[in-house]
Amino acid sequence: MKFISTVRICFLLVALLATGSAGAQKQSLAERVATLEQKTSSQTQGASQANVELLNRLTQLQSEMKALRDQVETLQNENAQLKERNRVQYIDLDSRIGKFETSGVPANPAPSAAAARPNVSKPVLKPAVSQSTNNSGNAVATDPANEEAAYGVAFEALKQKDYVESARLFKTFIDTYPQAQLAPNAWYWLGESYYVTQNYEIARQSFEGLLSQFPDSGKVPDGMLKLGYCQAQLGQKDRARNTFNEVLRLYPMSDAARFAQSQLRAMNLGQ
Repeated sequence: MKFISTVRICFLLVALLATGSAGAQKQSLAERVATLEQKTSSQTQGASQANVELLNRLTQLQSEMKALRDQVETLQNENAQLKERNRVQYIDLDSRIGKFETSGVPANPAPSAAAARPNVSKPVLKPAVSQSTNNSGNAVATDPANEEAAYGVAFEALKQKDYVESARLFKTFIDTYPQAQLAPNAWYWLGESYYVTQNYEIARQSFEGLLSQFPDSGKVPDGMLKLGYCQAQLGQKDRARNTFNEVLRLYPMSDAARFAQSQLRAMNLGQ
């Protein structure tokens, strides 16, 4: 009887141990599942936060790109408008200069020159026969009436927009009357005829001829301005800027200076 009781006690102890071991295993598994779920949840939250930050950054970049595109478009429109204003001003300047060339004879110096060089006297025709030089350097008698007539024919071709013919006639006038009173004007309009036909290199040489041979002429400010235009068209940007700045320095109150300033702004904007 005592033996049976002992056996029962043993069985009860074994059952209790088995139950405790299973409970411990069950509790350990639950804890591990909870830990795994907590870790997964933490990783998910971290990934979600990273995605939100990335989305916010992407939205910000898109906004900045749009703002930059708007600025570029605005600058392009302003540049196009400035170029158009410069083109209109260029035409307007030549139109106003041309009003002073009646029948090929300038009544006054160019407006810009008159403002910058008030001491330049008005060109007048000499009543008597003047002198010029031939190709040999000898003085030869010339008739001012013939000079005036030859200049008038060339300028009439220019007004008719026959630029090829006007260039030929002004060149002939310069060769025939190199020291005539109208020679500076002929040099200027020769350069203008070449510029309009996009012969920028020959136009540049013509304006340089005016500046070097007649530095005191009333055509110098406008000739210097047009020289800058030629240099710009030839891709000589630094030379063009220097020329425009020289116009501003020497003739600050002239129309040529105003156009030079506008051209400098256009060049700076187009960089």
